[in-house]
Amino acid sequence: MTFQEIIELTGRVIDGAGVAVIVVGAIAATIAALRTALRRSGPVYAPFRRFLGRSILLGLELLVAADIIRTVAVAPTWDSVAVLGLIVLIRTFLSFSLELEITGRWPWQKKPDAAAEAD
Repeated sequence: MTFQEIIELTGRVIDGAGVAVIVVGAIAATIAALRTALRRSGPVYAPFRRFLGRSILLGLELLVAADIIRTVAVAPTWDSVAVLGLIVLIRTFLSFSLELEITGRWPWQKKPDAAAEAD
């Protein structure tokens, strides 16, 4: 097995892990939401969105890592680097948007103090 084949296989494995994280996260979030709804033990929608959003964020990070590995290590042409840049830009925008939806603040903003929230 050549170095290029090993890198390509590594990229595919990480791609698969990213997709698996999203799928397993969606299933786990759904099961947790159904359990909460059936027990009527609290809110369902907000925790479901947070759980699902975090799963998608982690999956996106793995997918970006796989793209970087395959593009930079296997075929670093200007075209492939430009496509990678566009993919990373889109996925970064998605990650920031999901973070804003999940936490209500941008990733670079500090968490509000508990004392400030009480006011």
